[in-house]
Amino acid sequence: MNNEKFLIHIDIADKTYPLRIYRKDEEMARKAAKQIKNLAQQYGAKYLKSVRNDKDILAMVAFQLSVEKLQQEERNDTTPFIDKIQQMIHLMETCLDDNK
Repeated sequence: MNNEKFLIHIDIADKTYPLRIYRKDEEMARKAAKQIKNLAQQYGAKYLKSVRNDKDILAMVAFQLSVEKLQQEERNDTTPFIDKIQQMIHLMETCLDDNK
């Protein structure tokens, strides 16, 4: 069934982690692990001399992914558009009331 969890193993920083997930989430989980691995390799290669260990690399990966998530949330914030539409509606209602 789709609502049952099953066990997969993902590799992050040369360590394997067991993860119980729903089958529908398997592809996303594997993509996330691959993204972390790729970013960690990039940071490791770029900052080879200044990186002390995998913990430092994973901290930078977590930071980058968090910034990207916050930027995405900001782009999806519709509050400014809703506020502007409400202002326009108020202005139109005011104009219509004045013409009566």
